[in-house]
Amino acid sequence: MSNNSNAPGHDDDAHTGPIKTPKQLLLAVLYSFVVPIFVIIGLVYYVTSANKPLAGSVNVEQSVVARIQKVGTVEIRDANRAMKTGEEVFKAQCTTCHTAGVAGAPKFGDAAAWAPRIKTGFEALWNSALKGKGAMGAQGGGDFEDFEIARAVVYLANAGGAKFPEPVQAAATAASAPKP
Repeated sequence: MSNNSNAPGHDDDAHTGPIKTPKQLLLAVLYSFVVPIFVIIGLVYYVTSANKPLAGSVNVEQSVVARIQKVGTVEIRDANRAMKTGEEVFKAQCTTCHTAGVAGAPKFGDAAAWAPRIKTGFEALWNSALKGKGAMGAQGGGDFEDFEIARAVVYLANAGGAKFPEPVQAAATAASAPKP
């Protein structure tokens, strides 16, 4: 075997890396571990120190109450309140869509639009109002009793040309019926 290390064109430094002394090795190892740690600490500080608004609301108390509220609620209504008339229910619940004809709702007093609906009868109209139909949401179980919704249906349909009689509340008829 011959020693070609002294051959022309051969450089001994060609096979060594940039680190030539133990001091350089120690500094390279130190910087390769310490610098990334300081970068990570700096990024964490940057992310956590930003002034961020609270989730959902600026008011702390309202946002806390909204997050810890119960799943269900109980609403207690006055069972002895006076029943609303058909006109009162219409003005409170129905006028938004039926006055302007929004989303295909027949307009109040439009006999041509109400005629095919009136032909289906009061029960079908009342059922549609209670359960909802098309873009109209269900009115049953809402702010008004089913009897009040029936009054509003009669008021609305009669304004469109129907001749439906005013509904009579079942409890009132049961109380006025003669007892055997």
